[in-house]
Amino acid sequence: MKIHFLGANRQVTGSCYCLEAAGQRLLIDCGLYQERKFLGRNWEPLPISASSINAIVLTHAHIDHIGLLPRRVAEGMDAPLIMTRPTAALVDIMLRDAAKIQGEDAKQKKKRHKREGRTPPHEVVPLYTEQDVEKTLPMIKSVPYAQSQSLCGGVFDITFMEAGHILGSSMLEIDVHENGETRKVIFSGDIGQWDKPIIRDPTMFEQADYIVMESTYGDRNHKDYGDCEDQLAEVVNRTVERGGNVVIPTFAVERSQELIYHLSRLNQYDRIPSVPVFLDSPMAVDVTKVFSKFKDCFDQDAWDMIIDGKSILDFPGMQLCRSRNESKQINECNQPCIIMSTSGMCNAGRIKYHLRSNISDPRSTIVFVGYQAHGTLGRVISSGTNPVRIHGREYKVQAEIVQLSGFSGHTDQQGLMDWVANFKEQPKKVFLCHGDEDAALELSDRISNTHGLHVEIPEFQQTVELS
Repeated sequence: MKIHFLGANRQVTGSCYCLEAAGQRLLIDCGLYQERKFLGRNWEPLPISASSINAIVLTHAHIDHIGLLPRRVAEGMDAPLIMTRPTAALVDIMLRDAAKIQGEDAKQKKKRHKREGRTPPHEVVPLYTEQDVEKTLPMIKSVPYAQSQSLCGGVFDITFMEAGHILGSSMLEIDVHENGETRKVIFSGDIGQWDKPIIRDPTMFEQADYIVMESTYGDRNHKDYGDCEDQLAEVVNRTVERGGNVVIPTFAVERSQELIYHLSRLNQYDRIPSVPVFLDSPMAVDVTKVFSKFKDCFDQDAWDMIIDGKSILDFPGMQLCRSRNESKQINECNQPCIIMSTSGMCNAGRIKYHLRSNISDPRSTIVFVGYQAHGTLGRVISSGTNPVRIHGREYKVQAEIVQLSGFSGHTDQQGLMDWVANFKEQPKKVFLCHGDEDAALELSDRISNTHGLHVEIPEFQQTVELS
């Protein structure tokens, strides 16, 4: 048995791993790289033959975990694609949207080259097309939580367990059968925070032979500035008071719905002014409908609100913007407003246009509510760079820049330590992935010093034999 580490190694995006046993290859996630210095990897073929993959399983529907699937299918990958039911509904939306963004970005780049009089050495083409997505979607097979699935001729028995990260997110409990023996491997996926709104808490395990674990916030704990709803109310109130707009780069899946949930509560209890609230993302609009379809995945607090007759994903003044025309009309709003738009790291999508309109306005506030990967526009802005470059032009940063704690979809260092501490039997090895090198190194030290576990931080494309 061996694991090929094919992405999100000593950095955050591009999650991809291959578990190999008894002549069968199981791919776990197939994510897009979003950090600027790693973008070239998106264009490289899978280090192992795409056609040799026997099955694919997905932990959840974020693009940094699924975004290269159409590219790999175009390379010859043709295997069952297994995931939970909510994830299947979200993957359909996410991949279609990603293909459109790839096409739009290629067109935008061609226009910029023409305007600047540049002739690139290679033709500008999208990473993949909508046709590639159409070839990928029929491979999907959706399964329920907590029911073992036998794959690859019985070599892998996989159970999808709640990860608490986004709707449909999973930790993978995999029993690997080889040479008459069984070994348990757990892939944590992205571990969510406990007591988050709408979705259920992450699963805790007691036994595993090997663990592949995320380490996004392995070097720090989320700052406690008080309740995230209180923080959001304060930002909205002071921005509206000075006549500005609140611009929130947001992820279409989970973060948008969580923000709507909090804004709905603030609106219902008159804790913020009644101003227009725009969700400017066709994908986020579609995802919100998916949430309404899978209420069985909601936590008890969300159900209590529903039973009380309160809406958790809608409120007066909330406007869902699907078309480009509706998006443009937001700029014509003649009063302060709240604008939520994708993408969450500002590296693509409509958010760039709203940043261009607001980032130089001292009355407005740009609010970050999630992790900003190295090299993304969101990281550049949130780190205090001034001026910043958007769509090939420089803009002076005069808006207030705010990072709100408590909205992250990832647990922090203490949460990660609590999760690994729950194992009653000592695993043979813990592999740390999906975290910048400094974060992974610090978490490794803490886990090994506190629990005496053997921890490794794999390099990109490293293959590890598991005895």
